[in-house]
Amino acid sequence: MSWRIAIRHRTGYKYAEPVRASYNEARLTPPSVDGQRLLQAALMVTPAVRPFHYVDYWGTAVDSFDVHVPHTELVVLATSTVETAQSRPIPSGVSWSELAGPAVQDRFAEYLTASSYVTAEPELTELGRSLRAESTPVQAGFRIVERIHETLRYERGTTHVRTSSALARAAGGGVCQDFAHVTLALLRAAGLPARYVSGYLHPAAEAGIGEMTTGESHAWVEFWAGGWAAADPTSLAEVGSRHVLLARGRDYADVRPLSGIYSGPAVEHLAVTVEVTRLG
Repeated sequence: MSWRIAIRHRTGYKYAEPVRASYNEARLTPPSVDGQRLLQAALMVTPAVRPFHYVDYWGTAVDSFDVHVPHTELVVLATSTVETAQSRPIPSGVSWSELAGPAVQDRFAEYLTASSYVTAEPELTELGRSLRAESTPVQAGFRIVERIHETLRYERGTTHVRTSSALARAAGGGVCQDFAHVTLALLRAAGLPARYVSGYLHPAAEAGIGEMTTGESHAWVEFWAGGWAAADPTSLAEVGSRHVLLARGRDYADVRPLSGIYSGPAVEHLAVTVEVTRLG
């Protein structure tokens, strides 16, 4: 059963002295894709600007905007209402020899190799081989997701937004971004094309209609084994009605909700709030 969820995502930057100019990209508009339907979306920026809207290489909706007036505060407020997708059926699957074939290797080359946050490690290659033994690609994919869930601990402050999969694995824990990156590293080491998914997860499985809940950005993974299979290594919750998809890419670098550069002093204060409300 799908849900109807309203999201209010506010990001505010404060500076000690006026910033003269900034150049920004926001990836905060959920797409209508794979059963998910976007019902409403709006982006408000203070100081007021008119964003340029486009779809990037990975299929993500992007709002690009520049601010050319001196300002000591930048606020980006994204609101949306989404009808979520139901859980997708597990792919019927392909063989390991088909995955190793040139057609698949070429089609998914960008999801099979190391990327900005996903490190190739010899140790993971051996582990990947052991986890795929006597398993189909689909079975191995879910075994890998479960292994990362069991071996990493969820702990804030252990990592930061720029932490790679190798550093998160060495630390033994992190947040959802790290769980996704380490899972991607092992999936790719096992020969499974895998991509990073950013979005939101409603925290309450029994959420009341109309009840606003404090939420946060979330990350999970999808791996290809004859079709895309979604899995949430942080919670092991079934990816479905409580998940709102924002963007997909090789890793976090491709899907950052808000990024940019500016001319001025360092950020004095950053505040991010996410509110989610189940409407139906």
